[in-house]
Amino acid sequence: MPKSLLTLCLCYMESLMSKYHFDIKTLPANVKDKLIKIMSTKGTINDKNISQVLHSGIQELHLQNCKLSDSALKQLSNCKFLKEIHLNSRKENCFTISSEGIKAIALACPFLCVISLWRCCKVSDEGILALAHNCRHLQIVTLSGCLAITDASLLALGQNCRFLHSIDFSSTRVTDDGVIGLVTGVCSQNIKEIHMGRCTNVTAEAVEAVLTCCPQIKILLFHGCPLVKDLSRDALEQLEGLKEIEQVTWTIY
Repeated sequence: MPKSLLTLCLCYMESLMSKYHFDIKTLPANVKDKLIKIMSTKGTINDKNISQVLHSGIQELHLQNCKLSDSALKQLSNCKFLKEIHLNSRKENCFTISSEGIKAIALACPFLCVISLWRCCKVSDEGILALAHNCRHLQIVTLSGCLAITDASLLALGQNCRFLHSIDFSSTRVTDDGVIGLVTGVCSQNIKEIHMGRCTNVTAEAVEAVLTCCPQIKILLFHGCPLVKDLSRDALEQLEGLKEIEQVTWTIY
């Protein structure tokens, strides 16, 4: 399908961002949304130009292809209605986004529902605790590969985020205590999806806690967890009895 004239103009503007610096700032919100989508896909949003395209009513930011730092995230201070943000990709570790940037998001965006922090290695419990305490509407949280987080993050999410239904903390160093704290918290009746693959510190006790406390669970991934060696007979019977289960993965050692 041929591109519209508006899309062609925005693509041209995107290629000459520095030239149209002041013009971009004055664009109406709906046009900025289209420009953000183009720039996000191309990965051209950065610390220097993000302030030009942001507007107070923005609700989604798909920035996983963009090279950003805490500096860019601190410029979201006027984006009160942001509901969804995706940072970094699955391809490589990110060391430019830390808890400082995540705290800025948490304070600025109280209605945030979805946040993805793939492989943000410098994001620690401090950032996730800020999200848990300030963004009570969180529904989907991705922390896969966030090597600095511990049980404290899961405990805080479990205690504060009632609407949380999907969480990925695979390839982190959380333990049974964190998983149990999460699934016995206020979100226990809503959780439908948990990814904890390659969590080398969790045991069968964590898996059994999920099966016991989360009646709505549909997806449970715990492959690559060497300490999950023998699930109890009760746990296996629970797995077999879950009619709504859609996907389960684990590794037999």
